[in-house]
Amino acid sequence: MANIEHINVLRAPIAKVYEALTTEEGLTAVWTSELKVKPEVGFINEFSFGAETDRFEIKALVPNQRVLWYCIDSDPQWIGTSVSFDLEEKNGKTFVTLKQTDWAEVTEFYRHCNYNWAFFLYSLQCYCENGKGINYQQR
Repeated sequence: MANIEHINVLRAPIAKVYEALTTEEGLTAVWTSELKVKPEVGFINEFSFGAETDRFEIKALVPNQRVLWYCIDSDPQWIGTSVSFDLEEKNGKTFVTLKQTDWAEVTEFYRHCNYNWAFFLYSLQCYCENGKGINYQQR
């Protein structure tokens, strides 16, 4: 099994970062404007990228600490993977650790996603620090 792991440090309050990762407003700004999300454990978040839609069941929401999704519908390489965001505040900054775990193997698509998760964190940083992310539709 392979995992994708990234960390980024944001000059933003932890509550702002958590809100960006769990609300329609935040995820629209950061990831895609075509979505259905609800900050509720068990809800199936849907993120669309043109003809593709990714569906994640929300497995855990710990305010200002953790968000955990489990992929139930997407590219076959994503199904069964988990995406987590762990948050920690230190000295007025928020450390965000993003992981996508349980990849079957390292493939070309894995490498593509690895890059795009890093860009997701950059978009999150732009949104939380400056009020404007760079979602899929803007790229």
